[in-house]
Formats: sequence, C-alpha cells, structure tokens
Amino acid sequence: MEDNHISMPTKYDPQSIEKGRYDWWLQGEFFKAQSDDSKEPYTIVIPPPNVTGKLHLGHAWDTTLQDILTRMKRMQGYDVLWLPGMDHAGIATQAKVEEKLRNEGKSRYDLGRENFLKETWKWKEEYASHIREQWAKLGLGLDYSRERFTLDEGLSKAVNEVFVTLYNKGLIYRGEYIINWDPSTKTALSDIEVIYKDVQGAFYHMKYPLADGSGYIEIATTRPETMLGDSGVAVHPEDERYKHLIGKTVILPIVGREIPIVADDYVEMDFGSGAVKMTPAHDPNDFEVGNRHNLERILVMNEDGTMNKNAGKYEGMDRFECRKQIVKDLQELGVLFKIEEHMHSVGHSERSGAVVEPYLSTQWFVKMKPLAEEAIALQAKEDEKVNFVPERFENTYLRWMENIRDWCISRQLWWGHRIPAWYHKETGEVYVGTEAPADAENWKQDNDVLDTWFSSALWPFSTLGWPDTDSDDFKRYYPTAALVTGYDIIFFWVSRMIFQGRQFTHQRPFKDVLIHGLVRDSEGRKMSKSLGNGIDPMEVIDKYGADSLRYFLSTGSAPGQDLRFSIEKVESIWNFSNKIWNASRFALMNMNGMTYDEIDLSGEKSVADKWILTRLNETIETVTRLADKYEFGEVGRVLYNFIWDDFCDWYIEMAKLPLYGEDEAAKKTTRSILAYVLDHTMRLLHPFMPFITEEIWQNLPHKGESITIAAWPTVKPELSDEKAAEDMKMLVEIIRSVRNIRSEVNTPLSKKINLILKAKDEAIEASLKENSGYIERFCNPEQLTIGTDVEEPSQAMTAVITGVEVVIPLVGLINVEEEIKRLEKEVEKLNKEVERVQKKLSNEGFVKKAPEKVIEEERAKEKDYSEKREAVLRRIQELQQL
Repeated sequence: MEDNHISMPTKYDPQSIEKGRYDWWLQGEFFKAQSDDSKEPYTIVIPPPNVTGKLHLGHAWDTTLQDILTRMKRMQGYDVLWLPGMDHAGIATQAKVEEKLRNEGKSRYDLGRENFLKETWKWKEEYASHIREQWAKLGLGLDYSRERFTLDEGLSKAVNEVFVTLYNKGLIYRGEYIINWDPSTKTALSDIEVIYKDVQGAFYHMKYPLADGSGYIEIATTRPETMLGDSGVAVHPEDERYKHLIGKTVILPIVGREIPIVADDYVEMDFGSGAVKMTPAHDPNDFEVGNRHNLERILVMNEDGTMNKNAGKYEGMDRFECRKQIVKDLQELGVLFKIEEHMHSVGHSERSGAVVEPYLSTQWFVKMKPLAEEAIALQAKEDEKVNFVPERFENTYLRWMENIRDWCISRQLWWGHRIPAWYHKETGEVYVGTEAPADAENWKQDNDVLDTWFSSALWPFSTLGWPDTDSDDFKRYYPTAALVTGYDIIFFWVSRMIFQGRQFTHQRPFKDVLIHGLVRDSEGRKMSKSLGNGIDPMEVIDKYGADSLRYFLSTGSAPGQDLRFSIEKVESIWNFSNKIWNASRFALMNMNGMTYDEIDLSGEKSVADKWILTRLNETIETVTRLADKYEFGEVGRVLYNFIWDDFCDWYIEMAKLPLYGEDEAAKKTTRSILAYVLDHTMRLLHPFMPFITEEIWQNLPHKGESITIAAWPTVKPELSDEKAAEDMKMLVEIIRSVRNIRSEVNTPLSKKINLILKAKDEAIEASLKENSGYIERFCNPEQLTIGTDVEEPSQAMTAVITGVEVVIPLVGLINVEEEIKRLEKEVEKLNKEVERVQKKLSNEGFVKKAPEKVIEEERAKEKDYSEKREAVLRRIQELQQL
C-alpha cells in the first residue's frame, strides 16, 4: 500500500494534518443542516461568546462538548443543525470601545451616539473574525450559513416583539426603585450582575439628638456618607425603649434637617441599638420602609459616584473621600462615638469591578413572578420539562426561580437594543411599540438599551426565525435538543431562556441542559489575570494539536464538575494520538492496497480475530450508551483502553503472526479485520479527535467522502464470540503473568525459560494447545508443557489465574541466595528513604512552614516507599521458602 505509506508520514505531526482540513470540511458543506424530512432533526444553538475578546479554555471546553454531540448525531443519521453566533455584550463591549477611545483622547460624547455605534460595529467585526478563526482551529462543525448576532435585524425584531408583548400584558413596567448602580460604567445592573466580596469595613456608631433636647437616639451604619440623604429613623413598634419616642423627631447632624422617628416591623429589636437610620434613595430596605411611612427620597450622589448638590459642602467629592471627611467632621462634632471594625459583604460590578451603589433610579423592569411560576410548573410535566444533567442542578434552578425578584432590564448605554418606548415631547405620554409612532417628530425615544441577557434569553428561538412561526427553520429545528453551558450561568441565562421560551413558544427551548463546571489551574484555583495562571487554548493547540486539547477537555471530568487543567495530561494524550498514528500506519502498510469492497470478514478467524471483533462490539455498545448519557469522561476511558491496550498492544502484536506468515488466507482475513476495526475505531473516536481520525480514515479503504458523514458504528451480534473472548482473556493473563515473573526474577524476554501451564480441565487444556502459537511467540519458552495433571518442580515461581496455574521452574534461571542478597540491599535502601521522609514529616517546623502541596508530596513518597519495601520483603520470604 505504497500510496498510504507516502500520505501518512512516519511521525505524527498535528500541525500538518490539521492544516487545511477545516476549510476542506467547509467546502464540502458537511456541517450544513440539510432540512431533509427523511431525517430526524437535532439542534444545538451555540452559547454565543461575547465580542469583547478572544475565547478562553472555558469556551474551548463548552464548544468541544457540543461538537462531540453534533458530530456523533450527524453520523447517527440525524439532520444536525449546530447554529453559531455571538453576543453583543452591552456593558463589556461598550467599556472596551470607550477605553480604546480614551487612549485616543476621546470620549463617546465627542463622537455622539451614531458615530460611537459605528466604531463599536467595527470592533464587533474585528473580534468576530478572531472568534471564527479560533472556532476553526478547534475544528467546530458549525453551520455558518445560519450564523447569528444578538444585534442583527432578525434578533432586533424578536426583542421588540417580546418587549411590546410583555408590556401589553402588564409584565413590563417603568418605575422608580432602588437598583444596583455601577458608577464606573454609569449603568444599572441586575441582581445577578453583582458579585459579593468580603471587605474589611466598619460600623460607625452615632448619636442623633432629639429635636426637643430631651436626649438622643443611637444608630450605626457602614456607609456614613449616605446619612446626608436620611429622611427618618425607624424603631420596632414593640420596642419598650423607644415606644415613647415614636412620632417625635431628631435633628440630622451636619445637615440640621428635622426627621421623624417611625415604627416599623422591619427593624430587628435585638440587633445593635434597635434603631435604624432610613435613607430611602440609597438602600432597598429603607426604600420599602420609606414607602410605608411617606419618607422623602433624597438622592445625594451623582451617577459617577461623586456627591451631588444635596450633599451640601461635600458636593463634588468622590463617595469614599466623602466618607473619610464626614467621619472626621462627625468626630469633631462629638456625634460619632465609636468605630467598630467589621468584615462585611460588599457588592461589586461583575463587569467593571467597581463597588456597586444601591441607587434610586427610574428604570424598566420585568415582573418576574407570573413568568417564573409558568416555568416552575413546566418542570412538573415529565415529557415537557427541561432535563438537567446532572439532575442536582434542577434544584439550583428551581430555588432561584421560586425566590426571584423583578428584573431591572434597562441599561444606560448606547450599544444594545434600544428600548422601544417613546415619550411625547409635550404631554409626556409613553408609547411602546415595535415601530416608532407615526408623528415621530413629536416623540423622543428612550435613550436606554436593554440588558444583554434580555436578547440572549430569546436565543434558542429568535435565531431560528421567530417571531415568524412559519419560518422553515423554526418549524423544523425548534425546540432544540440540548444546551451545553457552565453552572455559573444557570441564573443569568438558562433560567431566562426557559421562562421566555415557555412564554413565547409554549414549549421548553431545549430538551436537555448539560452542565459543566469551570476550568481551574492544576492546583484547583480559578484562572484569572491577577494570578497569571490563565492558559490560551490556541497556544496549547499550536504545541499539541486541537485533538489532544479536545480529548483532554471532554474526558477530564464528570458532568457538573470543575476541570483541573494539566499540560502533562494534554501531553499524554498527544502520546496516545502518536500511538494511534503508528498503529494505523502499521495496519495500512500491511493492507497491501486493499479496497473497501475487498474487506471480507467471512474467512476462518483466529482467537485474536474473534476476540478483537467481540471487544469492538462491546466498545461500540458502551461508548454509544455512555455518550447518550453525556458521560464523556467514561467514554474517553473506554476508548483509550480499547485502542491502547486491546488494539495496539495486543491485537496488532498478534496480527503480526499471520501477516508475517505463509498462510495467504489468514493474511487476507487479518488485513480485513485490521481495516474493519480501524475504520470503526476511527468513527467512534472521530467526535473527540476529528482531525487525526479524518486523516487516517481517508487513507483507509473507505466508502464516502468524509468521516464526518460516515455512519456511526453499530453492534454486529454475528461478529461476537464469547468463548473466543474468554480464551483470549486467559491467554492475555498468562502472557502478563509470565512477564511479571520474568520481571521479578530479572530475566529478560530474550532468555528462554521452561513454562508449565496446568489447566483446570480438559476444555481449557484443549484451548491452550490450540492457541499455543501465541504463548510460544509472547512468552519465549524453551520448553512448553500444557496439561491437567503435570508435575510441579519444588523450586518454581507460580501465578494462579482463572482456570490455569502458571509455573516457571527456577532451576538454572536464578541463584536464589544471590537474589535474596540483592533484595536485602534493596530493603536497606528503602528503609533509609522511609526514615528520611518520616523524619521530615515529624519535624514541626517543616509541617508548619511548608505548603500543603509539598507536605502531601512527602506523604505520598512515604506511602510509596513503604509499599515497595513490603513488596520486596514478601518476595524475600517467598524465595526463602523455595
């Protein structure tokens, strides 16, 4: 097979075999959904990456899992649509573009809205092309003819339709509420865009004097700068200490404003002094209490986090500078009498990292309770529910939905879906519609845009043509089959897609949600810029190839679990690929130009032939079953063991006997089996390692254009032979045990030995004699004795396996006394190592100072040396008894 020899270089080089292959796949349109009614549709929409930067390892993991599913389903005969797309990522992208402008000495206001958006679209095009290059490098089988973007025309139509429908149903409203405000990007945030971190702060204890001069009331706060907006003090109505003060007033220090003391059940009597200052414009709980008691809402900050005119002499100061100054002033006045250090949880913007300010603002909201109730009810319907994998994440989802708050959806940005609401310039009337009002000149559109997640929530159906429910793609490919995503965005995205899908399509948006974890570094830490432990997946691909990275990512953890990145493991998978390459080259070079039609499995088969075909059937069944359950880690283990151990280490070695022999019929059968098993193995491995499998498959005798559209292997019961499998298992165990004994007595395979195989019964004896050629080839005996009743020598090494006792006489093989002396020296060496490690671990100074990782390594060494010592001592004991 000279041609195959030439087209498969001696050395496996992932860069050369991956180069150009992706373009070849795209030109062949192998990834394009066919809209073929004779096939069952299978749809996945890609979780759209943000156009803010390059893809990271998390994206590589997420998309590899999707690629495995879609490649496998395509081979199984489904009409597969894997729809690509990207997210405009409002806050994040606008922040990046504004940063770029700042570096050029400009701001978005210098450009104006229209020109700023032109700049942002340019940014989007640049980064979208980077993302497509990375998708190509990973080998993702995407249908680019259907690529979407969350700000494209079709998505805008869907977003407006949803907004207007929810508004008309009374599920979207506009109101003044305390929202999470990011002073850095100057926009509102939803609750789940706030990350809470423990920060060292303080409780500031103050005395607010009663207006009638009869004393004071004590309060405490962690944010003294907000006191400038206080409009009341609240106490519990049942609190005996304050009952006589309810209805009286206190004088707000520094400001001099008289504010009332009100009674409200919200106050906890046993917390602090039992009296709480009320700042309705700067705290969500105070806002609610303020509403109940008609307290004034006084905003004391600007949108950028500086103090406004209501802050009096502090106007213009940054909020944290104001805090320092106001504390100083209150101390001088004698009002602030105690500062108590306090570790507390402070909200930070997920996007900018700024400390979030609870802030009174007029925003648009989605009324969540009715939507959440429908989505929760969906989970009670077995055939209609969304199936979470692993199941435990359904509880995570349900808990959040049951306790959901209204969703603030307006953002003070320019990049995004502009809110389809207009205000009449004279009357102030609000108009909400999918199109601008007819007399547009009399109306002004709302300046704000919608939260990015508002459009992302519609992704599974808006990308398929909705709101046009007669769209061919919507009718054929919705609802989608599976969604693959990380557990960190169940609240952000998964939950929103479910309730919007339920509301607007009356169905679940996807049948299954496969949840994976986060990629962490080798020590289990989250990857971050500050730790400098991030890994660029493209650099890993440049060194080890996409197949090695994909196989590691997809098989390195169980569903729902985090994945620890290990470059050593990626390297070991590169070695695995190399093993596959070399085994394939050997097989191809021995196929002698065989064509697909010449593959013939009907000839007389050896035990090895029957066994490998049986093992292939078992592997097909197990891989298919586990993959359908999304157990890709287990699939990886099964494939690795079959390819490395069964096919490469055993079958190929055993195939050399007929291939190098004189029996032409046996050669033909062996070549056919090599071709058949290798073809089917490449198909099973293809979804995980698409590049190397396509390259090998193209060199194999094959039928069809590409492995991407080759049929998925199915079990052929007629090719299974349980007896042959048992016989082969016994042969493998015999060969292994002989190798182990040779190793123990330092006898290389090249040195001939006497070998006695004592069979349990005549059937096993017959099987061993029939397959003695393999024993001769792999055990190299000078004399081989097989029988049920054979005499065992007094000095021998033995191993008992199922049905057979393996006996190797030691006479002439080793000098027992010398071997004992050698092993005793080995024990001395191991004693010293155990003693050294134990001394280290009993040293308190070392244990206290050394990192946990180092201590664990030393403990592992102690265990390893101790186990080795025990094994050598056992061996000495065995030899002494001979």
